[in-house]
Amino acid sequence: CRPISPSRIADFQDVLKEPSIALEKLRELSFSGKKPFCIFTVSLEQPCFRDRIGPRGLSGPWTEHLHFSPQPLNPNPDSRWNTYFKDNEVLLQIDKDVRRLCPDISFFQRATDYPCLLILDPQNEFETLRKRVEQTTLKSQTVARNRSGVTNMSSPHKNSAPSSLNEYEVLPNGCEAHWEVVERILFIYAKLNPGIAYVQGMNEIVGPLYYTFATDPNSEWKEHAEADTFFCFTNLMAEIRDNFIKSLDDSQCGITYKMEKVYSTLKDKDVELYLKLQEQNIKPQFFAFRWLTLLLSQEFLLPDVIRIWDSLFADDNRFDFLLLVCCAMLMLIREQLLEGDFTVNMRLLQDYPITDVCQILQKAKELQDSK
Repeated sequence: CRPISPSRIADFQDVLKEPSIALEKLRELSFSGKKPFCIFTVSLEQPCFRDRIGPRGLSGPWTEHLHFSPQPLNPNPDSRWNTYFKDNEVLLQIDKDVRRLCPDISFFQRATDYPCLLILDPQNEFETLRKRVEQTTLKSQTVARNRSGVTNMSSPHKNSAPSSLNEYEVLPNGCEAHWEVVERILFIYAKLNPGIAYVQGMNEIVGPLYYTFATDPNSEWKEHAEADTFFCFTNLMAEIRDNFIKSLDDSQCGITYKMEKVYSTLKDKDVELYLKLQEQNIKPQFFAFRWLTLLLSQEFLLPDVIRIWDSLFADDNRFDFLLLVCCAMLMLIREQLLEGDFTVNMRLLQDYPITDVCQILQKAKELQDSK
């Protein structure tokens, strides 16, 4: 993709200067990759998340020192101690996942310029999530929140992250790493949405959103990256949460139906390739599960993921377009797939070889226009 030219940026500025924003024009500009679309989905008057929730909403009663019962072994399932220990299990899984977020770049390990000072202020008694993780004796290995039996949601070509807490650079007191901000977003989302809580892979959804806001050149936007990310993530999850609920897998809104839709669309667009994959018994669950559930965030480097999401979120039927993007990815490597055996093809699909996402999006748009 070509760099954004000043004239293309001016097109965006002209749209955003209007008292009433023309969403169709904004979508058209975003679809072509002129500016990350997710930034503009946030209301400009959205209140600061940390101010709205307040310090007790961020740290207590979930992370503050416990004053609510002298009986931590109380067997009552409704006791606040029991809730606290269950929350610890969720928090430990989140902590494990966010620490290895986007390991190919150092951004999430660096300190944010806008930490939550209310929580970090030593004069307050609030306990940070980092401290809570360090002090707990629970083991994150006991948490089984993976989807459909998949134990590794990461792409093989992604660099591995450090395997223990001690391998990360320790930031000085009063600082927060970007991954800690993401951790707080996910933990509060889990608390506010107990029906789904946290499922492994959500960290890969929130990561690109937070990165986009936290690297904005406008410091006024950047300062509210945490609030804006929470707002966008919550709205995005409202559309894709069914992908993370195992009991819905076989329903019409579940992930199994969507994976089968990839193959039915491929059959319509390229029957020869479809039959080849069927002949080799290559099921969509082997690769399309990760593609669809994580919105391709594990298949490409972060800048390319953001470029794909520009077009995805700009489309009114965004998740129908995602199916077409998946079909385009298959069709662009059709010659290799037609020539390869099962092992070669599985390697191609689990470690996708094409890095030119603009080529993929162009092919997907052609498939969309040919309907």
